[in-house]
Amino acid sequence: MRIFNIQACKDAAVQSDQGLVSWVEGSPACSDPPSAVQNRQQKCKAPRVATIRVSRRKQTGVEWQASAQAEEAPVRDSVVSRSSWLEVWQGRRHRVLWVTLDGKLLSLWKKRTDKFTEVVLHVSCITNVQSLEKGRFSISTPKKHFEFMANNEAVRDGWVRSLHASRGQKPQEAPQQCSTLVMKDPRAKVYGAVFGHELWIYHSKEDFANGVGMFYISMDVAQVKQTGRRNFSLITPYKTFSFQADSSREQAVWLASLTQVIRNALSCSEVAQHIWASPWNKVCADCGSANPEWASINLLTVICDACAGQHRSMGTSVSKVRSLKMDRKVWTEPLIQLFVLYGNKAANEVWGYNVPGAEQILADATPNERRAFVLAKYSKGLYRRAHPLACSQELLNKRLCEVVTGPDVSETLSLLCSGARVMCQTGDPQCPSPISLAERAGQALQTELLRHNEYTEAPACNQQPAKQDHRSSAVADPPQAPSDEELHGKLEDDQFLFSEENDSAACDVLDLKEVISIFDCSSGPTHEFEMLTLRDRMQCVAPTQEVLSSHMQHIMKVLLPWPVPSSELDGVRAFTRVSLREGGRLEHREVWAALRNNELLLYSTRGRQREKVFLTSSFRCNVDAAENTIELVTVDRCLSLQFELQRPCQCWNMLLKILALTAAGAGRGAPLYPAASSLWSEVPAAIEKCIYHITQHGLTVEGIYRRCGTALKISKLVELLNSAPNKVQFDSGESGVLDAAGALKLCLRQQVELIPQSHMSFWVQAAAHPVEAERLTAYRRGLDSLSAGQRAILKVLFEHLYQVQLYSHVNRMTPQNLALVFVPTVFRDYGMSTDMVRLTRELIVHYTLIFQGGALVETGNFVVTAL
Repeated sequence: MRIFNIQACKDAAVQSDQGLVSWVEGSPACSDPPSAVQNRQQKCKAPRVATIRVSRRKQTGVEWQASAQAEEAPVRDSVVSRSSWLEVWQGRRHRVLWVTLDGKLLSLWKKRTDKFTEVVLHVSCITNVQSLEKGRFSISTPKKHFEFMANNEAVRDGWVRSLHASRGQKPQEAPQQCSTLVMKDPRAKVYGAVFGHELWIYHSKEDFANGVGMFYISMDVAQVKQTGRRNFSLITPYKTFSFQADSSREQAVWLASLTQVIRNALSCSEVAQHIWASPWNKVCADCGSANPEWASINLLTVICDACAGQHRSMGTSVSKVRSLKMDRKVWTEPLIQLFVLYGNKAANEVWGYNVPGAEQILADATPNERRAFVLAKYSKGLYRRAHPLACSQELLNKRLCEVVTGPDVSETLSLLCSGARVMCQTGDPQCPSPISLAERAGQALQTELLRHNEYTEAPACNQQPAKQDHRSSAVADPPQAPSDEELHGKLEDDQFLFSEENDSAACDVLDLKEVISIFDCSSGPTHEFEMLTLRDRMQCVAPTQEVLSSHMQHIMKVLLPWPVPSSELDGVRAFTRVSLREGGRLEHREVWAALRNNELLLYSTRGRQREKVFLTSSFRCNVDAAENTIELVTVDRCLSLQFELQRPCQCWNMLLKILALTAAGAGRGAPLYPAASSLWSEVPAAIEKCIYHITQHGLTVEGIYRRCGTALKISKLVELLNSAPNKVQFDSGESGVLDAAGALKLCLRQQVELIPQSHMSFWVQAAAHPVEAERLTAYRRGLDSLSAGQRAILKVLFEHLYQVQLYSHVNRMTPQNLALVFVPTVFRDYGMSTDMVRLTRELIVHYTLIFQGGALVETGNFVVTAL
């Protein structure tokens, strides 16, 4: 769990010199006077939005991570190998970069998962390494000077030791080819040089002489192609680079040189040459090693020798491993075509869709890391992108029979990954299996893929991240009770920067592109939003609603695939990436879904397509919690939204039900959240805080309100809630929910009587009336006779209990159970009266009728009132 308290940034552009990592050309480390440093600070780009206070709870990862961590420390803390986030001044621009040292190259990356560096230099170019104060250190080359800052002195000392130990390396040999080039994206004049099997790109010839490059491209994963009179392109699995030479003659020299380098880098059989024709297949699908010589023919992955050993250990029911060079008989023309057209690209879009950057193994991974990663990816399916029909084996098989008659091999792969059966019955006596359907339709590639998966088994869908508690903190924390750490953070461009102190260097960075869901959780005087990634759940508290809106809009603009005006995102309460199906169709598409007032906005992730669906008082909402799916039924449409995690599904379900209640009770245009109305101004902050926490985190906790929290902790919570409610932070997980439930009951008992003693006789008589309709009418009259504050507390309380009983199939808190618990709290001297228990139950069951008025109407899985 990460909790953010967002405060307005008074002057984000000015920071202390402790927070700087300087890159100054042509000057020693400490030669700049303080005024010069301050001038550079003032000229830096201001962060996009505010400074953030962070309380972060570290999560435990998947099972393989424990074994990986055991061997990670020796690698990262070895004498000449190191990596961490460091702060840097690049020119006059302040940046935070991921810096790695492998003993030969010092590389600076914008993100951990990037394939190409921002800056790279050979350690033989370093002439001086110096340790400075306040976590800073510097390195010097003949013409350039770099100054870094680590988040603490221990990290700085480790970097200084590693840099000193790496000194004395032999310099790079003379390049085989070098000259000035023009790079087209971004358009800039650069200097290129070929060393061994790599093409290095420099900002200028001077940088080439100093050994400070921008990035390098490995030729064993590249293809070169002439694209014009003086132009040529270098195609890699990750990016295509376009260059322009000074002349046609210079272009011919480059083409010949790069072609020869690529030919020398590749030594393989005819099958491998065909399969490597796709740039995606030139690197291992699992670790990224160059020139992989093995393949899993049923998974469509090309893998290296080390990963192939781990694939074999899973058995042929999961992965069928064959050599590109030795197993010539298995490589039929359709199978080769499958790998050329799909291969690693299509396979990783399915099996590796949700791999967190911190868990992706690299070519130098240890055997334990490699084994655990391969098992998590293929045997357990922890990273896969499940097909939207994965909730039903029957629908999966039916869709497979439809797809194999056409050319869409990618969807067939997705269906097989999610558990579709190759040997399922088609219902056609002429073609009893999907294989025979594909053969009759003349789909050779589909037939080949199906045959290799005829006797394989996909992991069960309940192994996916969406179904795993340890993959998401949305339901409960890991059993290990990890420690909290207090951090400061800053939202800048497309990143969250975290540091241990407000003026110290960054110790971690979150890429906003990893966010999959945002919710506005504002309640009463509290302005906060919740943000989810596949690994983290973060709560951000803002001083005002305007500041909160600016943060949410900034993050949503980063996530949307095309520019959207701020006015369109104003008022959005929920924003989540979902898989969308409509009606009875089996086709699906990925969209960003936004809930704004009574509008559902759908933004396609491919192309500039936006839809607006109005949710009137007649819409219905059905939820399948087991499959994280919500079905929305309007007058003319039926939409199925499938969520990647359980938490977004729960939040959307709750918000849509509140929307339905509000729309039915107050008509279109009413506030989406009762919490946003003036009603809450009459409710004590202590009660509001408890109800909000339970609503957000505890609706699915079994036995909520019947189980007890820690008595001593509850007493302290209530004291703090009554004195300083804004400072209260409930524990995460189930224990925090139970403590909040106990605190709510205690706060209600400590308040002024909810039903005054002078009114009690009226309620006793109303509860004893034999006709239900007369009782409900009497309850309304009784509420009207109470003070505004008493009515507000009762309305908020029973609205909350109404929401709790909607989840009774999970939390086991039926209206009767809730009534037994709360009747002593509301009607203090009548806790044993069966009539008063029935009264309390009816206040819960008929909440909308009693507190909002109108006629009782059933809508789907929940009850609303229609005026």
